[in-house]
Amino acid sequence: MFARIFQPAPNTMQSGRGNSKHWVLEFAKGGERSIDPLTGTYRSTDVNSQLELRFETLDAAVSYAKAHNIPHRVIKPRRVKRISRSYAENFDFDRKLPWTH
Repeated sequence: MFARIFQPAPNTMQSGRGNSKHWVLEFAKGGERSIDPLTGTYRSTDVNSQLELRFETLDAAVSYAKAHNIPHRVIKPRRVKRISRSYAENFDFDRKLPWTH
């Protein structure tokens, strides 16, 4: 039972950073997956693959994994460097590329 600790990416449809400040401890997907003959849905014998534990800080997630003897790997988030520009810069005459078609 191996776990990974990561910070989820923000929603791509929004520009904010909502719901991406917490840390998630997620177990590796494993176990036997089969199709239920009655309903046709997938079922699994591994309950841990369905768990997703959320923590406020990275230290809390790591200490939880160490306290419960869970082997884990921390995946650091990549930070995006945002370039703040004004709306008027879209219409500058010295642009490298034209702003129209």
